[in-house]
Amino acid sequence: MEQHTPSWGLVGASNIAKEMAMALRSEGRGFAAITNRTRAKAGAFAEEFGIPVVYDTPADLFGDPSIDIVYIASTNQTHASFIEQALLAGKHVLCEKPITLNLGELTRCLSIARQRNLVLAEAMTLYHMPLIRKVKDRIDSGEAGKVQVISANFGSFKPYDMTNRFFNPALGGGALLDIGVYALSAARFFLSSSPDKVMAMLKKCEAGSDEEDAILLSNPPGQMATILLSLHSKQPKRLMISCEKGYFEIPEYPRAVEAYFVDAKSGERTAIQAGDAAKALAYEAIDMESSVIAGDAKIMSLPCTWDVTRIQTGIRRQYGLSYPGERL
Repeated sequence: MEQHTPSWGLVGASNIAKEMAMALRSEGRGFAAITNRTRAKAGAFAEEFGIPVVYDTPADLFGDPSIDIVYIASTNQTHASFIEQALLAGKHVLCEKPITLNLGELTRCLSIARQRNLVLAEAMTLYHMPLIRKVKDRIDSGEAGKVQVISANFGSFKPYDMTNRFFNPALGGGALLDIGVYALSAARFFLSSSPDKVMAMLKKCEAGSDEEDAILLSNPPGQMATILLSLHSKQPKRLMISCEKGYFEIPEYPRAVEAYFVDAKSGERTAIQAGDAAKALAYEAIDMESSVIAGDAKIMSLPCTWDVTRIQTGIRRQYGLSYPGERL
């Protein structure tokens, strides 16, 4: 029997939605339907990417029986509500980062997904990059010894605009959710177990969201990770994984295609290459389809997503950082 290729629906007409539309098209696929806050923008998007159906509301799209997977690419504060609606309508869901604003929202969504045997996943490209998996395989083989310390940086300069989604609390803004999700996901992916100790410092901007964060994690085996984030100063997107016998350096880690291993004794620096950065979202989409077909959410690294959301939620509680209308 020929295997059914899952059909995709889209919520949101953002820039990342355009990237996903192009990624699906490169794999001979496409969105079957779209909805957006404004129908005009959805219509223009549909015309650009050959999407046959434009719905007025997300509820209309979720009710389409031909849709198997819903890709949510709307603003942060809408994610949990749209995820719940889609799951209750029987759809698998791939949601952009951050998957939800807090752990309570994610826990409710996961409960629905498990009850209905549906796949819920966060659209985190680094989990699906061949280079990241290649480095993980080398670490798991033990050739570099035990992972001891991980450091992850992510910083970009955003001009101060307190109405912009990067800073606006009403849109789920702030460094921790917007860029911290990448760094925390990278660190958690290479830690051997869940962090049980978290320390953090953060700097708030005028709007009340966080613009800079410094985070220290440790787990029961004694591994540590440091995270440094900024929305108002440029940093390299660099991941360092320090092991007993050397270290791995991964530049541009969210969509990495090249890494380096430096031997602790000889100092020899060896390049590791795999994958294509232009195919980052295609790797992600194909893995999502495989996850849906297999009925196995582990393909999408869901335990890492849960841990990252738990860490973010704990830090925000420590500093009294909340968002309008947020459900805890």
